[in-house]
Amino acid sequence: MHLHCEQCHNVCSVPQLSAGTRAVCPRCGHTLLTVRKNATERVLAFSLSALVFLGLSLPFNFLTFRASGQHHSIDLPSGLGVLISQDYLSLAIITGVATLLLPGIVLSCFVTMSWHFIANTRPRYLVKVSKTINLLLPWSMAEIFLVGTLVSLIKITELADVSVGLSFYAFIGFTIFTTLAVYYYDPNTYKTWLFSARARSPKQISRVDASKSIQRTWALLVTSIVLYIPANMLPIMHTELMGGDSPNTIIGGVISLWESGSYPVASIIFLASVVVPVAKIGILLWLNYSVHFALDINTQKRMSYYRFIEAIGRWSMIDVFVVAVLVALIQMGSTMSIYPGPAALAFCAVVFVTMVAAMTFDSRLIWHNWKGLS
Repeated sequence: MHLHCEQCHNVCSVPQLSAGTRAVCPRCGHTLLTVRKNATERVLAFSLSALVFLGLSLPFNFLTFRASGQHHSIDLPSGLGVLISQDYLSLAIITGVATLLLPGIVLSCFVTMSWHFIANTRPRYLVKVSKTINLLLPWSMAEIFLVGTLVSLIKITELADVSVGLSFYAFIGFTIFTTLAVYYYDPNTYKTWLFSARARSPKQISRVDASKSIQRTWALLVTSIVLYIPANMLPIMHTELMGGDSPNTIIGGVISLWESGSYPVASIIFLASVVVPVAKIGILLWLNYSVHFALDINTQKRMSYYRFIEAIGRWSMIDVFVVAVLVALIQMGSTMSIYPGPAALAFCAVVFVTMVAAMTFDSRLIWHNWKGLS
């Protein structure tokens, strides 16, 4: 069969593969097809299990915070309700959609696709199901929310007692089974089965298409740089303790954690909120500059950097989810309360804009000489 490489748009002839093997594009090194034993059955089983755990993570207690003789408990829906009551509807929507709604839709699509694959039936709507998975999967962030929750627990254990409820354990199960379903889901396996036709030679990229891609990427990168300034200068959250207000910026929070001895948490926040966004913007600037001016730079190296920024970009949302969890959990009036700051949305916008910039960047341009484009 013939497969169309998504990253360099090379058409590759792939022989029949046995379980435990994979096909790699000889041009750019991108994995075209991975064959795992009983992969479809496992996708179906893991997706159904994840959906069950998702349902169990909603009705029960998620976290309980106790301090100064008071306590506050939340489940996931009520936690989102707290964000809404604090006039941060946008943060509640982002958290709910990225951690609950989109993963649920993706898992439902996994179930639908794998069920029909096992039954060997191809209804027309499966094409839309496949496209939905490819569109929503990068924005599904349940595992990032879980890491953000764990970081939040470590940050506040010095302030008070925190206990976890049944929904917390259910959410861990939901995250684990979702990760396993994603691991065993190979999009090209379903794509070749769904269309069962030879891939046509990719259309030669035109100068107009190349110019549009480059200009869009420049615009998104400039936007992300502008947004990154208030995201670091303004407070990402406010801590109200015994009537006193203490604003915290991203860097300020990292410094406070480091000075208090929470070195692992400080390192995670610093990597996710400072190193990753700066690295992603810098690498995208370099990649876009290299294709804009047709620099003669090692193509394999540029593809490696491109795959790197695609993989790490979404993990910057850890700090946003940390804020969301802390705001939802710690609400005890003037005794102790945490409120989101304006930098939370600015930083969230930075993450989203850089993710879109990576998607807008046309990796085919790495393999084309700008001067030779038709």
